[in-house]
Amino acid sequence: MERVKRLRGNAVEPSVDRLEFYYLFYKKFGAYDAPDLIERYGEAFYEALAGITPCISPEELIVGKSATALTAQQSLEWESLYKPEYERALKKTSMGQDSHMAIDYELVLQAGINGILDKVEGYLETCEPEKKAFYEICRKCLQAVVCHAENYAKEAERLAALMEDESRKAELLEIARICRKVPAQPAESFYEAVQSVHFVSHCLSMNPFRHPHPQFQLGHPDRYLWPYYEADRKSGRIDRERAQLLLDCLGIQINHRVIHGLSCGYMVGGRDENGNIVANELTWMCMQVIDDIQLVYPSVGLCWTEEMDDFYLEKACEILSHGRSHPAIFNDDVISRGLRYYGVPEPESHNYIHSTCVEITPVAASNVWVATPYENMAQLLLDVLDREYESFEDLLGALYENLDTHIKNNFEEKNLWRQWRAKYSINPLLSCFVNDCLALGTDIEAGGARYNWIMPSFVGMANLVDSLYVIKKVVFEGRELSMAQLRKILDDNFEGNEALRHRFLNQVPKYGNDMDEVDQYFVMLIDHIVKECEKYKPIFRNGLLIPSVFCWIKHAQFGKVTGATPDGRPAGFPLGDGSGPCQGREMNGPTASILSATKWSHSELIGGVAVNMKFSKKVFGDRSFANMLSLIKTYLKRGGFEMQINVVDKDTLLKARKNPEQYRDLVVRIGGYSDYFVTLSPEMQEEVILRTEHEV
Repeated sequence: MERVKRLRGNAVEPSVDRLEFYYLFYKKFGAYDAPDLIERYGEAFYEALAGITPCISPEELIVGKSATALTAQQSLEWESLYKPEYERALKKTSMGQDSHMAIDYELVLQAGINGILDKVEGYLETCEPEKKAFYEICRKCLQAVVCHAENYAKEAERLAALMEDESRKAELLEIARICRKVPAQPAESFYEAVQSVHFVSHCLSMNPFRHPHPQFQLGHPDRYLWPYYEADRKSGRIDRERAQLLLDCLGIQINHRVIHGLSCGYMVGGRDENGNIVANELTWMCMQVIDDIQLVYPSVGLCWTEEMDDFYLEKACEILSHGRSHPAIFNDDVISRGLRYYGVPEPESHNYIHSTCVEITPVAASNVWVATPYENMAQLLLDVLDREYESFEDLLGALYENLDTHIKNNFEEKNLWRQWRAKYSINPLLSCFVNDCLALGTDIEAGGARYNWIMPSFVGMANLVDSLYVIKKVVFEGRELSMAQLRKILDDNFEGNEALRHRFLNQVPKYGNDMDEVDQYFVMLIDHIVKECEKYKPIFRNGLLIPSVFCWIKHAQFGKVTGATPDGRPAGFPLGDGSGPCQGREMNGPTASILSATKWSHSELIGGVAVNMKFSKKVFGDRSFANMLSLIKTYLKRGGFEMQINVVDKDTLLKARKNPEQYRDLVVRIGGYSDYFVTLSPEMQEEVILRTEHEV
């Protein structure tokens, strides 16, 4: 564990720098808008990936990261010669999303890069002439991965030759052997498999046509790593402690691959393609990584199903009780049912990933654009408070009309972006690991993936519901204010009306307290959104528009630019952080909050549903643990999609805000992802502090 402590210490504030790759790529590639763009891509990609400097830090066992800075001369060349071409490429290719997915890691481990190259060669022999260029570029990119791994093998050997410590020398020579073997060849041991998975993910992060912030998820390691672990354990080649160390090292490397403020990790548990429960030693070991390394990544999701042994959910709760922000708890049956609702076959419906935060995408077959776009629901209401209405129903009609217009316009814009990306961008390396790109001879950017969904997310739903109820009571039933008077009060940010703001905020019932009269509006809105999204079909195969209700950091960003709202929220304050109640509005305890949040069907919202709960750490004991477990089960059994929990006390958060240098590795759960508390904006810190702190 001392090794893990030292490695994690270097990963709290890591350097994730891919500039060397971009420099080498565009030095070879030349002008982005030259007519032979596609033909030049393969050579430039090979030159860049094969040319970047291998980086192996002391004590590392899993290797592959980008942290080499440019020389002074290279920096000058980059700024004057190559950066303009990079920026020109981004203007045509950076709209939309990528990397919110998991590739086919079983293919990587079982076939190796050489096996995939054999497939590519077979397609080249029989393909139509117009597909030949695609396969040739795929071949060149795969060869670059093998070359990059060989460079790591040479670097490990070079370091070993300089090493006086015989133990570390032996480790480096083993790293060299493994990198010379995988990912080029199939993995034959647990160590080889873990290294292969990380190395391919590291290489996929090098995309010259995209911003350098990829988040490729690692799928379900307790499934694809299990055969290697089981075989090694039976043969005595590895023990549990060594395997846990390798998993910890894999988790640490994610923090060197993905910048902070995003989300990257894996899922465990759930069912396999035959419907059998996946629950094994690796399931809890992959969760144990969270406790061992105590970093912002990996973002781990436990896929729960009622038939699963309670041990695994108890393990998750134990880790959460230590103040960790992972694992999040996902409802496997609800999610699989939702995937089947949208046409995913039964076996595939069990193989999904929370593609960053809570968005669900099929493993090994996805080019899904998640959270695209985020929609500010509070602002949609403010937009229509510009006139008087005969009835509350008329106001709802105007709100729905505004919402529908935004859904339509956003869909049309994102569809154009898809077409634009298909015309100007390619990603041949990624295409090699995503079904059915190679079989079709079609790049993932051009629709080669099996699923090409777009997933808009609707942020501030609880603010909208609470605001509607205030308007109903105060404007239409009580006739205390006209719409014009209410609008003036909101435009003035309640100035001179602070008592009224507190009345709106604290005395009018709110969503999250198991009151049907309020909660019904959340149900109605979700039903309307689901039906409206079903009207639209994005381009490419299996194109669907699938909604979600989570926020990442958008609740803070939207809140900053959104005026005061009728629920008593002042201008500039963050919106609600998911599909649960707004900050501090649960007046009837956590059970009532859970009941409110499960009165509507979650299955159709596989774009993601996030419910945040905060429990007081200072009063957390054995009975609290059992109560928290019971609350989670209640939520899941009622059809809840996902729950994420912070066990932390307000005093700790206040101390961290005052003395950030002493709490730089304090991790908290935000709106679907986790981040270091001290790096959050002041508004986001305040939002986390104000969440209702339940005592259980």
